[in-house]
Amino acid sequence: MSTETNTIIGYTRNLPASDSNAFELQTGPIPTPAPGELVVRVEAVSVNPVDVKVRAHVPPHGLRVLGYDASGIVVAVGEGVSEFTPGDAVFYAGSIGRAGSNQRFQSVAARIVGHKPQRVSFGEAASLPLTSLTAWEAAFDRLGIGEDSDGDLLVVGASGGVGSVLLQLVRARAPKVRLIGTAGAANASWVRSMGAHEVVDHKADLAAQVHALAPQGVRWLFTAHSEHQERLYASIVEPFGRIVAIDDGPRDVSPLKDKSIGWLWELMFTDPLHLPQSHHQRWILDQVSALVDSGQVRPTVTENLGPISVGSLRRAHTAIETGRAVGKIVLEGWES
Repeated sequence: MSTETNTIIGYTRNLPASDSNAFELQTGPIPTPAPGELVVRVEAVSVNPVDVKVRAHVPPHGLRVLGYDASGIVVAVGEGVSEFTPGDAVFYAGSIGRAGSNQRFQSVAARIVGHKPQRVSFGEAASLPLTSLTAWEAAFDRLGIGEDSDGDLLVVGASGGVGSVLLQLVRARAPKVRLIGTAGAANASWVRSMGAHEVVDHKADLAAQVHALAPQGVRWLFTAHSEHQERLYASIVEPFGRIVAIDDGPRDVSPLKDKSIGWLWELMFTDPLHLPQSHHQRWILDQVSALVDSGQVRPTVTENLGPISVGSLRRAHTAIETGRAVGKIVLEGWES
């Protein structure tokens, strides 16, 4: 395998996606798996806001390879790996601390890889890892929602990649929780199709709409857009409630103190970066895979841009840069 060639797409300068030089294609050797790792032949990827943020702000120091969602086939396993064998179909998000999935063959830690759902395509599977891991950790690990939980969860940014999956996961695993999603009029039907019981317009008076549904406030709040919203959230979350945010910090959370509201952060990359012995993300992905195969969760692909190439990655990043993307954009296969 070491004599074959790997196709790698990355960036060497911090340029906007509209620039024809935003991405470069290079070739290199196919990696050899280290102990505890897999080498995966990447069949599909999806593009997330984190790709755009890293490309815009992180100096590449050579060729930096993005891509934090992938599905593919295991081609080699490292020493100590017993959960996978060559030929297994897998999906994973990877780690922001190492080269990403925008390459034909990728080395990845086995402990953060899950078995791909059988009933969906590689492209559909690639839409799920980062968002489902973020949503699962946010709802169940950070907010503490369980199968017997009862109360209201407000999902701010419900039409986005994470929000769309979070609605489905909570609907499947915590049926007593009422889900209220925020969305503009154009995306309200999408949010309802993802599992929201109620939809409120984020462009109107959010506090009035939420209090009309939950006069005492919501018990939990998930947000992808928390900047400058601390006082608003303090008014719509009930005493001793919890908020989890996935956008960038810091925030002034002092308005929450009067009601003893807890503020939590969720970063999916915390586990792969800081918990080298953890297998929690593999377990989550396998749970998500089972939910997909049982029909309780579906992929959130809204656009498939075709084979992975410099051009298709530029188009995907351009769409994400608008901040108006609904669901997930995937790329499947490789340009010849």
